[in-house]
Amino acid sequence: MKVLAIDTSNHPMSVALVEDDQLLATTTLNMVRNHSIYLMPTIDRLFNLVKWQPADIDRIVVAQGPGSYTGIRIAVTTAKVLADTLKVELVGVSSLEVVARNVLPTTTAIIVPFFDARRGNVFAGAYQWKDGQLVNRIEDQHLGMATLLDQLAAVDQPVILVGHLTKRIEDQFEVLPDNVTLAPRAYGIPSTYQLALAGENRPAVKEIDPFVPHYLRITEAEANWQKLHPGETRQNYVREV
Repeated sequence: MKVLAIDTSNHPMSVALVEDDQLLATTTLNMVRNHSIYLMPTIDRLFNLVKWQPADIDRIVVAQGPGSYTGIRIAVTTAKVLADTLKVELVGVSSLEVVARNVLPTTTAIIVPFFDARRGNVFAGAYQWKDGQLVNRIEDQHLGMATLLDQLAAVDQPVILVGHLTKRIEDQFEVLPDNVTLAPRAYGIPSTYQLALAGENRPAVKEIDPFVPHYLRITEAEANWQKLHPGETRQNYVREV
């Protein structure tokens, strides 16, 4: 199976081409935020390097969120357009799971990937390796960093935090709980090779159109809409707009 994997859900932008579990080519940019400018040229360059044509791919795997509003939309929209145009399978994977997979399956600890969600909050989930498979123990969520650490302190197991501990997050607590350790910062860089492996054997979406980002919180546009329309609700605001 030939897989194109895309992740622009946060500051790093990463693309990989994988065939039958083998990484053929990958590029990660961690110094720009203009993912909309660099994504398609990067995909095109990698295709040229491995001598693939767009029609050669069987599946597109995309990091579906949570993360940056704009970043997630860029990757998801690109993946949807390519999947629809090329008539290939589309799979979404949690952006947090992608980071959790950087921790080797030899560990028995609970793996907690996190992203800075601003205002002292984080996106975080809990994962654990079991029989060679990464299992989600706590659903991805949006919460305060202090609240997250309180929850982890109550866990009767070693915990590995994986992510970039920004100053905004550090200001929310004094010390980590005794059972919690922070992985080196390099572990927080998403690997689209791991993204491809994670999505390789999962069921593809049945319909491309309803496939939307997992924001885990309402967008600024939706918050503004709610202020202008008090009492009104929308089942799927993202899809409607």
